[in-house]
Amino acid sequence: MALLDVSRASKRYGDLLALDGIDLAVEAGRFHGLIGPNGSGKSTLLKCIAGAEIATDGEIRLDGTDITGMPGAERARRGLSIKFQITSVLNALTVYDNMLLSLQAEEALWPLVRSRTRRELDDRVMEMLARFRLEARTDELAGVLSHGEQQWLEIAMALARDPVLVLLDEPTAGMSPEERRATGELLEPLRGQAALLIVEHDLDFIKDLCDVITVLDQGRLLDQGTPQEIENSERVKDVYVSRI
Repeated sequence: MALLDVSRASKRYGDLLALDGIDLAVEAGRFHGLIGPNGSGKSTLLKCIAGAEIATDGEIRLDGTDITGMPGAERARRGLSIKFQITSVLNALTVYDNMLLSLQAEEALWPLVRSRTRRELDDRVMEMLARFRLEARTDELAGVLSHGEQQWLEIAMALARDPVLVLLDEPTAGMSPEERRATGELLEPLRGQAALLIVEHDLDFIKDLCDVITVLDQGRLLDQGTPQEIENSERVKDVYVSRI
């Protein structure tokens, strides 16, 4: 049984059918890419999985549980995490405090009032910042980080509570080629620990990192397979590559 099982998912906005009967399965511990031309429904599908939008039809199951109509907060408690396309770190707080807040998200009120969790979570905060090459920036405001470093901080925050599934919406957008390569290196150790569903326009990044790639076009499933199969797919060449 797949960790994430999307069956016939559709999303309608008035007369606009943004998703039309999408089937998608993400296996535990695997890296799954989601690509397609602009307007193909990639971000809408991610939002339906995360709970930011509710699918009009179909079913979404996480680890066997139907989460189709479940609030986003409950999905998060069940092990789902998301990093949206636009970076949402708190620029006026330090790098350390951004990471700390993500770890404190589900702590009880009383330990927070007594500031116990800051001491108890210090090792975990530093471990995550070191994993994403930010340990030397802990006391700096998040707003002074480079764009790539802010993306890394937000990915670290999305991973803070050891989710089973992480949704990444264009994690390398705006990065330099060097930063994109580094991002792939930083994500690679997660293989086997958490499943990733990654929306991305950088085809080389997706091809090098992901085990399986799903291609959408105009809200429909166009093709799915290994990176090599997708690279050789005539349907993808005709519909997707020509519209990049």
